[in-house]
Parts: sequence; structure tokens; C-alpha cells
Amino acid sequence: MLTISCPIYSSFRVHQIAGMFDVPLAERGERTFCFESPPLDQSWSIGCIVGPSGSGKSTIARHLFGENYYTGDDWHADKAVIDNFGDLPIKTITKMLTMVGFSSPPSWIKPYNVLSNGEKFRCDLARALLGDRRQESEDRRLVVYDEFTSVVDRNVAKIASAALAKAIRKSRETGEKTPDSSILSSVSFIAVTCHYDILDWLEPDWILDMATGKLLAAPPCGSQEGRLLRRPNIELEIYKTSRDSWKLFAPHHYLNTSEMKNGAPYVALWDGVPVACCFVGCVNKFNFHRISRIVTLPDYQGVGIGGRFLDTICELYRSQGKRITIVGSHPSILSHCKRSPLWIGRGVDRAGTVTRDTHKPTMKIRNRTTASFEYVGDGKN
Repeated sequence: MLTISCPIYSSFRVHQIAGMFDVPLAERGERTFCFESPPLDQSWSIGCIVGPSGSGKSTIARHLFGENYYTGDDWHADKAVIDNFGDLPIKTITKMLTMVGFSSPPSWIKPYNVLSNGEKFRCDLARALLGDRRQESEDRRLVVYDEFTSVVDRNVAKIASAALAKAIRKSRETGEKTPDSSILSSVSFIAVTCHYDILDWLEPDWILDMATGKLLAAPPCGSQEGRLLRRPNIELEIYKTSRDSWKLFAPHHYLNTSEMKNGAPYVALWDGVPVACCFVGCVNKFNFHRISRIVTLPDYQGVGIGGRFLDTICELYRSQGKRITIVGSHPSILSHCKRSPLWIGRGVDRAGTVTRDTHKPTMKIRNRTTASFEYVGDGKN
């Protein structure tokens, strides 16, 4: 239980309102909130304080976790997004942006103020999760984020919630201090929101509903088996389409269209909305093909849509007896292909020697470190 109070200042208009609406006057106004306390030991990954406007969500969050309450950051209008993270290493910054679902290099080099609301929200999340650290800390960190998803549309809110949950749990549950996991391995996150529609997507370990003051917690907190909610499935519809479809996606890809002249474009739809696109080009007459471009729109990044889309297209080609590869440098693509048993390395080193059966092939192209992979499906060859 928490009681808060504020002064009531006497004035002519205050007394007018009190007389017109029969409002009792006192020296101080008081309100008491009754609620069950959430777990404070941070053995969990994600918590959520939810409830209608005016139910006391922010008040309770500040009372319980005041020193960890994220109040927002100033973004310099004359700097790129990527330059607004202090002295943190570039790999740490780009890794965090990718983990929260903002995996768009063309937007990283723009000022914050020109981004969409969804992109700004992901940037704010990244700043909140990284904090003011100049180096990795072994201590547990708690981030309390108020007005979570309040400034974005509801589809973006759901995808962003799922991306955040995926990133935090992957880091916390591996228990490994690898470059991919250590950024969030020590973070616990609390979302404070009035939106109940994100709960299934955020999959919190505990929920404090300020509409009733009741706490729902998974026993034991943070366990995979005991999670309160499960994220709904994302079902994609995939179509072969015209080259004009690329116009929607081109601004979000970091390469030009010079290698797409003979490409076959495919688009993925979620609930009738285009979310991802890829081009498949023919390399030579021996049924050898290559993914020349693939991009997921920023509002739908971070939940694995791109990887699943890529695998589905490649499986279609492989089922027709065709071989298909991808050459890329984007962290999300490289991470997916390295991790997936459906892909195998087909890199070429600087001497021109073919490297087989490895997940770490690299070569230098246009001053970019790239890796090539071939889709082999369930049966490697």
C-alpha cells in the first residue's frame, strides 16, 4: 500500500470550483494505492506494470524503482543516431540497435528527429538499455521504461515488444559472456504501460495490474516452463511479385540496385501488410542462384521474420533442384546463417581458395567484410 499527497492551494477559483462541484477542501489532497508488491530480487528477465491511465502505474514504478526509472535522453539534431551513444564502441552500439529490432544502417546515419515514431522508439530503447556505461559491468542492471509503446501504432508495439523480449531472454538464458550475449546478460527490464495488447508479445515473468492491484507471477520467475504468456505466431504470406515492389523497401537497404537486373522479387505479407522483400538472381546456367537483396522493414525487425522468410524462399528453390547462396555483411544475416543448420559456409579467402564446411568464411569486397553461405536444407552436402 502506498499513500501519496499534494498541497491544495487556496485561491478564489479553487473555492469557486469547490462550491460548484461540492469538492471538499483540505490543506493536502491524498490518494492511497493498494497493490501486491512485485519481486525485487531481479532473478527474472522482464516485468510489466500495466493499467488504465490514472491507475498509479508511474507512481508505483517511481516509488519501487526510482533510481532505475528511465526518463528519456536528449538527441542531438546535428548528429547521426550512431553518434549519440557517447564513447561506446561501434560494435556495441550496432549490436544493441539490432537486438531491439532497429537493424537499418541507412537510418543509423540519419539524425534522430527525421526518423519515424517506431524507429525513434527503438533508438530510445537502445539508449535506455545501454545507459551511460563506458564499459561492461558485472552488476545486475534494472531498466524501468515508462509509457512503453505509447507513441507507436499497435502492430509496431507488438513487434517491438517481441524483439525486446527475444533479445533480453537470449542474453540472460545463455549465461555466456559472448559478444552477442553480454550486452543484455545483466539487464532486467520493467515496462510501464497502459496497453494490455502487448502482454502476449512481451511475455513478462510477472505482471502488476494496477486496475486491480493484483500481481501475476510465473512460478518460478524467469523459467521457460513457468512463463505467464506465449507470443502469438506470426504467419506470413509470400508472393512472387513485380520489381516495382522494391520501391517500398529500397530506402531501408544499404546497397544499390545494380545487382538486381535479373532478379526475381518476392514479398512477405503479415495480415495483408508488406513486411519483407527479397530478390533472387540467376548466377549461371547450372541452376545456381543467389539472394541479391533482402530487407525487412524497420517496424517489423527483431523477431526473426527476415530469417524465416529467407529460409522459405531458399527451400522453394532447393526443392526445384537448384542451388542458392547469399553473400552479405549485415550482422543479422550473418548471425542467422552462422547459427542455422540449414546453411553452410561457402566463403572465398583473399587467395581465392574455396572454404567449405565452416561457418566463418570471409572475403573483402568494396572494403566490407562479407561472408558467403549456401542453403543446404536438412541434408548437408
